[in-house]
Amino acid sequence: MSNGPNRILDEFAKLMTDAAGAAQGVRREVETAFRSQAEKWFNSMEIPQREEFEAVKELAARARAENASLLKRIDALEARVAALEGTEAPAPSRKKTAAKK
Repeated sequence: MSNGPNRILDEFAKLMTDAAGAAQGVRREVETAFRSQAEKWFNSMEIPQREEFEAVKELAARARAENASLLKRIDALEARVAALEGTEAPAPSRKKTAAKK
């Protein structure tokens, strides 16, 4: 009966392996359920996704840069018109700011 203890240990090892596999399966199911609920919650809050946020951020930066460039052109044109008319160029009435952050 030398096979008895080894058989018991083999059965115990098999049982532990099966339990570990079952625990991993449960963990995957819990993660999936949690992700699903979190996604539903975030969608209900209308939070933009990272890609959308980055795209809008880039568009805003471009718009600020273009706005600053256009302000410089307007000031140059106003100075040119004033020089042609022989009058003093008007002081810029708008706040000139570089693109913020």
